[in-house]
Amino acid sequence: MSERAPDDAVRRAGFVRRDFLKYAGAGFTLLLSPAGFAAAPSLFAVRVWPAEDYTRVTLEGDALPVFSHLIVKNPERLVVDLEGVEFNSVLGSLPNKIAESDPYIKLIRAGRFKPGVVRIVVELKQEIRPQIFTLKPIGNYGHRLVIDLFPAVPVDPLLALLEKGTPSDAAQGTAEAKPPVDDKPALTERIERAEDKPEQAQESKGEAKPERKLKPRADDNVTRLVTIVLDPGHGGEDPGAVGRGGSHEKNVTLEVARRLKAKIESQPNMRVAMTRDADFFVPLYQRVSKARRLQADLFVSIHADAFVKPTARGSSVFALSERGASSSAARWLAQKENEADLIGGVNFENRDPLLARTLLDLSQTATINDSLKLGKAVLTELGQINALHKADVEQAGFAVLKAPDIPSILVETAFISNPDEEKRLNDDAYQDKMADAILRGIKRYLAKNPPLAKSKLASLD
Repeated sequence: MSERAPDDAVRRAGFVRRDFLKYAGAGFTLLLSPAGFAAAPSLFAVRVWPAEDYTRVTLEGDALPVFSHLIVKNPERLVVDLEGVEFNSVLGSLPNKIAESDPYIKLIRAGRFKPGVVRIVVELKQEIRPQIFTLKPIGNYGHRLVIDLFPAVPVDPLLALLEKGTPSDAAQGTAEAKPPVDDKPALTERIERAEDKPEQAQESKGEAKPERKLKPRADDNVTRLVTIVLDPGHGGEDPGAVGRGGSHEKNVTLEVARRLKAKIESQPNMRVAMTRDADFFVPLYQRVSKARRLQADLFVSIHADAFVKPTARGSSVFALSERGASSSAARWLAQKENEADLIGGVNFENRDPLLARTLLDLSQTATINDSLKLGKAVLTELGQINALHKADVEQAGFAVLKAPDIPSILVETAFISNPDEEKRLNDDAYQDKMADAILRGIKRYLAKNPPLAKSKLASLD
């Protein structure tokens, strides 16, 4: 055995804290600090979040274990070794946490592989692209080891939406999905509409103005589907705000979004997608990215507010701000919502730098103007079913609203931290009223601001 081997064994086992090693020939003397022996990492919680997009397995403990992993073929398996960890009942409960409907995991098992090493074997239903990373303690969470199982071939949300269609399409028998075609970009039209440029031609004084002839646009008489992306806030590892009665924001927002989705699908010329349709975590930038890949016309993020005082109440609507928050409360809320990635757990090391960076270009001002119009229309309708926390649409730097080419709003349905509003948010009838109000607001906006001529994802003949 080399003189380095004992040092490696000590370090990898994790049972002692080495201050320094003093070597003497082939032997050595191990000097320990007064701290003596450090306890091995202990895992006290495991959670599994299955979804079509990906499945996440989270191991939570009082320290981070040393880990390694490998993919085994025929059949497909993922093997994860945890060093310096003892097998316990928490790890033993892993097999019972896998649902038959999980699209990626067939079964999972854990056991002692060798002294001081626990091996987790995940039998897979399909080829996957794993991401395994650690998270430092934050909020109510301790150290976390996260195992994300993504499909080897990423799901294309646009293709999935086109293949799925909508119930209203099927009923009418009129919707035929067509591939995108080149057309005048929506960004250019939105900028031109926002600028509202005056006529450039100048007529001499006293001369009769020539009759202005407008060329008919090719899309003037084309009725196309309006694509709306609904974004239920939080999810999975990130519960969002928690009411005094124990309600989680992530559950309330998902229920309201599901009701709203069903109502939108019953409308002619509308279709809808959701950033999440189950209880799993979606990073903020991926929510924006999904809406852009779908070439969405509108983006509506749904939340349930919380404040330190339980008396705070009412509904609010927010849009993005380029110049700072419209109030200190809006700034505080945006900061809190933007911390969702830290709580939910994002693998920043593998994050696409192009997707991670959001640029506010020349189109952003025009898009924000449209967002304010959409927000005002929705806020007006929300005022019919609930008190308004603010009479106007507020603005702040919400990361989830930063698509430069999609009018985007964030709806705070009510204060989940208010006991009375918490009860209403969990009431089926009130959730339905909230969904109706948001839909009326969307339709109000579209009536005055018809969708622009962008690449046609689908059209109605």
